Amino acid sequence: MTYFAIISVTQIITLTYKTMRNIMNISLPKEMVVDIKREVKAGKFASTSEFMRHLIRVWNTKKLAEELKKERVQFRKGNYKVLKSLKDLR
Repeated sequence: MTYFAIISVTQIITLTYKTMRNIMNISLPKEMVVDIKREVKAGKFASTSEFMRHLIRVWNTKKLAEELKKERVQFRKGNYKVLKSLKDLR
């Protein structure tokens, strides 16, 4: 039998003087919830939401590194553009 628990993931984005808050509910197996709560209780994260934000940051960092690796391959192949000014970015 598989058990699922629902936890909230809150994303807080600060834009100038306004704060936008988005709430996302996800279902996780009980074992994952136990692991997350253990990490929070151990003081490694302030909350379950902070744990999830950390995972998303790690995922985004990995994704960016993969994109950079692909761009380096293209650069080594000679697929690049020499910019004379910032206007060349357009």
